[in-house]
Amino acid sequence: MSMKRMFTRISVLVFLGLLFISNAYGQNITITGTVTDAGDQTTIPSVSVLVKGTTTGTQTDANGRYSINAPANSTLIFAYIGYTNMEIAVNNRTTINVALESATQTLDQVVVVGYGTQRKIDVTGAVSTIKGEEISKQASVNPVSALQGKVAGVNITNVGTPGASPQITIRGTGTIYGNTGVLYVVDGVWYDDISFLNPADIANISILKDASSQSIYGIRAANGVVLVTTLRGKKGDATISYNGYVGVQKVTNKVKMADATEYATAVNEIYNLIGSEPLFANTNLGKGTDWYDVILRDAFVTNHQLSVNGGSDKSTYNLSLGVLDQDGIVKKNNYKRYNARLSSDFQILEPLKIGYNVTGAASVSDNAPSSIFHGLFAASPVVPVFKPDGSYGDPNDFNLGNGSNVNPQATIDFFNNRTKTYRMTGNIFAELKFAKDFTFRTSFGGDFGEDEIRSYTPKYFATTSQNANISVLGVNRVETRNWIIENTLTYEKKFEDHNLTVLLGQNAQRYKTYNLNASAQNVPYNSEGDLYLSLGNADGRVINDSGALTTAASYFARANYAYQNKYLLNVSFRADGASQFYGGDDLWGYFPSIGAGWVLTQEDFMKDQTIFNNLKLRASWGKVGNAGVPINPTTLTVSQVPQLIAFYNGIANTGASIRTIVPPRLFWERSAGTDIGLDMAFLENRLNVELDYYSRKTEQAIFDIPILGSLGTSNSRLIGNQADFRNRGFEFSATWTDQTEDGLTYSISGNLGINNNKVLDVTSGDNPIYAGGNGLVSGALATRTAAGSPIGEFFGYQVAGIFQTNEEAAASPQAGTTAGDFKYVDQNGDGVIDGKDRIILGNPNPKYNFGLNSNFTYKNFDLTVDIQGVAGVDVYNANLGYRFGNENFTKEFFDNRWTGPGSTNTYPSAKIGGATNYLPNSFYVENGAYVRLRNFQFGYSLPTEIISKWKMRKLRVFINAQNAINIFSYRGFSPEVGGTPTNAGIDANVYPLYATYNLGLNVTF
Repeated sequence: MSMKRMFTRISVLVFLGLLFISNAYGQNITITGTVTDAGDQTTIPSVSVLVKGTTTGTQTDANGRYSINAPANSTLIFAYIGYTNMEIAVNNRTTINVALESATQTLDQVVVVGYGTQRKIDVTGAVSTIKGEEISKQASVNPVSALQGKVAGVNITNVGTPGASPQITIRGTGTIYGNTGVLYVVDGVWYDDISFLNPADIANISILKDASSQSIYGIRAANGVVLVTTLRGKKGDATISYNGYVGVQKVTNKVKMADATEYATAVNEIYNLIGSEPLFANTNLGKGTDWYDVILRDAFVTNHQLSVNGGSDKSTYNLSLGVLDQDGIVKKNNYKRYNARLSSDFQILEPLKIGYNVTGAASVSDNAPSSIFHGLFAASPVVPVFKPDGSYGDPNDFNLGNGSNVNPQATIDFFNNRTKTYRMTGNIFAELKFAKDFTFRTSFGGDFGEDEIRSYTPKYFATTSQNANISVLGVNRVETRNWIIENTLTYEKKFEDHNLTVLLGQNAQRYKTYNLNASAQNVPYNSEGDLYLSLGNADGRVINDSGALTTAASYFARANYAYQNKYLLNVSFRADGASQFYGGDDLWGYFPSIGAGWVLTQEDFMKDQTIFNNLKLRASWGKVGNAGVPINPTTLTVSQVPQLIAFYNGIANTGASIRTIVPPRLFWERSAGTDIGLDMAFLENRLNVELDYYSRKTEQAIFDIPILGSLGTSNSRLIGNQADFRNRGFEFSATWTDQTEDGLTYSISGNLGINNNKVLDVTSGDNPIYAGGNGLVSGALATRTAAGSPIGEFFGYQVAGIFQTNEEAAASPQAGTTAGDFKYVDQNGDGVIDGKDRIILGNPNPKYNFGLNSNFTYKNFDLTVDIQGVAGVDVYNANLGYRFGNENFTKEFFDNRWTGPGSTNTYPSAKIGGATNYLPNSFYVENGAYVRLRNFQFGYSLPTEIISKWKMRKLRVFINAQNAINIFSYRGFSPEVGGTPTNAGIDANVYPLYATYNLGLNVTF
């Protein structure tokens, strides 16, 4: 037999075999079975049985039995209200029995709390949990950003700078000079920031919102605690997953500026109002340069994550690698991040388990100039980007003065600033179970990092005001060396109707930072790798260093008790000692808490009611602390300057003097909080509602104390623990989860947080803190913090209108004004407009934050829509009055400006930066409310019967849009403006947000 004939016969046999297999798996077979409750084994009638990817389906009968015709290689979906959906591959079977798990998991689901877990039904505090799937569905670089709009009472302010961390506040701001950041605990290790984490590595996040749940973390918990649990290995064959996307980031709500003709017209009006000759002989200059179009761009972003997960009975592992490459919307701005994470668990003996978590992260950021957005706002459109000869357009050619004296193109071309970060963090742990009811756990963790900011200014000449005669290299390096040791002993016992869990723990920490700041002049530039300080002039080198070292020791205990699963009690206590308070009376802080719950639906008198599936009343109280206060402000220093002269033996010497006053001692701020909550479930657990009322009081907060000028000190104020703040509010959240008969599964969740912030009292009396000078000129300050008002409220003059004539201005009590200037209200009626006439203008602290989140799944399609917003908040638009000369104007201002008597009584003349117009006033305070389509994602998962042929378990493609729709009335890029407590909400050179459009892929093998 020839080789050709043999090959032909074999091919025919293979073909027939494949055809037989295909027909066997492609033909319909009859499948029967019974569906039962996994808990009590009772049969469940009316269960939906659907062939996945089709409309073929049936229901179980009164005895829980079903019969359905389906392809031998299909997948069946079993669904019933109150139970978890289950998908089962047929695999040519004719009998499939199913046990459905109860969906009362909303009550029985495990919630991560401090140093342990609890069933949700047993939690007596205010704890919100977000699953990792919800986080990874967001196109957010930082996992904290993905929480925006997800949790009531949690306000997150994002910024557009690539790689920047968002601001997060939980139930309002409770400090001015202390650390305002929340505490992040990732797998037991404490952090101030989690930007090193890849969102795809997170299993779940728990947010501790009330003092009772926070107090177990003592001196670091005053601003809230965020617990992050990362993904760990699972028993089974190795699972390889890839998650990635590519996309583009586009500027949204770009502020339209005046063009060259409009700008020249407005500038001439200024010169006319001040009695000078017009600057421009001809104002017909066309459109000119749109500097936003020149400098901003559509920015590319790509994110890739590859993970391997698996294990055996004795060990499990999870390895994850991530790469992020994000361009900023400012040209040349770029951020790259590289992540590697490995975790493993080893069951050494039946009672002994050990494990570790290690994360390595590195990032490189080519930064944008810090003042670029003010430069773009102010830049004159009459200045070209380049002259015909190729040199930079020079504002000095137009005699524009200091206000608009930069060419933004030259700004970014000669700006060379790079940040590099390296971080290695994680922990090792061991758990030993003994004596049946005891578990001992020990953990050692560390956080070791290095941040370096390198800046280089070359010797160059671009414009009259943008040049340098010498080159300067600057290096700022910060080293972090932190470690934490924790030991806990847990006793857990269930006997008859009683559940008892007792936790005892000990903690020791050390935080060390070292900062080196150096610069050198005349360093040549050949390449990025040749920038060394030693290459500069020896006499031009400057080196400074500093550092800090703090340690803390802590002891804590907690007891959870439940009787018949209806009466709940939680009691905890923590004692913290911190080295920064050594030598004072407050070396140790003590933080107790108590929480109680009553599950009314477990009572006999509620057994026959049909309204509530769950009804729980809970209440809690606790104390927490904030040790992140200024270190060593109580040290008295001696000033020695040439102006001070001392004579000794008739010889003049440089003198010394004590010219400052310091507080005798500072200690940590303390917060006491009360929370009353109600948890409800209706309609077979399809509707879940949570209501909370809370009141949190920060006691002995650090506040300014005025000093009499007659004392001759160089400082007019000192700080001390002498104020009380309060945040009080309500939270509401509701989730509806359901499934239709034709297989549509969906959930809709809404949340609303209402917060009122107030300074209750100040021991030293009525001595406000004035701040908020960013973006204001001539030393003006736009915020005030005083007893009886919110922290950082906007404070200034109330605009009554616009002076229409010079005569009206001259006759007013407002000195130095002319026609077209703001007219302020004489609040006290003394006939003089001065600082005594300033009033409260607005509040930068949001009163309302809300979110509406929905998920839909139908067959192989899924859709996620998240809407988020804030209300009851104000923004100070400092850009409008941030003027030193001939800065540009917005198109909106140009179109509405005062141009003569009767033209407008709302907008001033083009001389908005002159006279008293620059002073903080109501014109600059705008409504900061907004509603945003935070996230929209549409995905499709290929059918199992197709991808299984490719050895895949999952193949999903999706499109995603983030921040695509923004609705607000603010006149800037975005009303989402952050800032420190006394400088919040001031928009002056804020890097704005953008919309992101992605195409992504999820693959699992």
